[in-house]
Amino acid sequence: MPRVTIMIPTQRRIAGLGVAARSLFRQEGVAFGDLELVIVDNDQVDSARAAADGLAAEAPFPVHYVHEPRPGVAYARNAGMARAGGDLIAFLDDDEEAPAEWLSALLSAQARFDADVVFGPVRARAPAAVVEHRDYLQRFFSRLGPAEAGVIDHYYGCGDSLLRRAALPDPVAPFSMLRNEIGGEDDMLFGQMQIAGARFVWEPAAWVWEDPVADRLSLDYTIRRAFAYGQGPSAHCAAASPPDRLGIARWMAVGLVQAALFGAVAAGKWLTRAADRAEWLDRAARGLGKTLWWGPFKIQFYGRTA
Repeated sequence: MPRVTIMIPTQRRIAGLGVAARSLFRQEGVAFGDLELVIVDNDQVDSARAAADGLAAEAPFPVHYVHEPRPGVAYARNAGMARAGGDLIAFLDDDEEAPAEWLSALLSAQARFDADVVFGPVRARAPAAVVEHRDYLQRFFSRLGPAEAGVIDHYYGCGDSLLRRAALPDPVAPFSMLRNEIGGEDDMLFGQMQIAGARFVWEPAAWVWEDPVADRLSLDYTIRRAFAYGQGPSAHCAAASPPDRLGIARWMAVGLVQAALFGAVAAGKWLTRAADRAEWLDRAARGLGKTLWWGPFKIQFYGRTA
């Protein structure tokens, strides 16, 4: 078995960090002697240090604490990569909880398909107090995929994934600072890897729970996030070298049509208080994001320190 680093980036989520880390201590079907955990604290002060020390005392494998005071998701992930000693890097978010078979399922799929990246499902669970738009909110924070394991021609986000370090364009700092505050640094990385011929695999058995923090369980957050997700294809074309201007124009045109069409449907659904009205508003926001993707329309989701 190759050496495996599991990484948890965190910022001021001590309780969630504890849940995520302790779920790793209960993993089955893996050799703990080949594992290490890297906790990256992306706070100006080392607010997670004491929690990391406590977790290290409980852990059946080494736990390394990394303090990255520069705010931003790419800074945090790259700081963890610089400390990681594994040939394979597994990512778990600080609002996720892994079942006991999670890591063994990722590793099995990586070996079986000779994968450069393995992705697994995410199952969001909202507290019972969340009633309005509950189904939509749980779907928004979930990740769905094929029922069977196998090679896929697209990619997902970094949370609940396993990367082969040798396949990365930069094994120490692969995440781009261009998306440091708005997210999508993982999309940029996987997009580069796809162009280079990387093999992506889906493994439905490697699923995790996600418990979104309370302030994200609202349309105010998810619609803004949907808008930012929509910006991804256009921004990706703009970040190419040289910029793919035809691709930018194409995605902006597609977005304009989607925003108009889905926006009209959303307006009608909202007037009638239809149960699925949030889904249509989400689609309209993603379309609008493809059209309004540059500087002043970018929304900061990461890197806040106050």
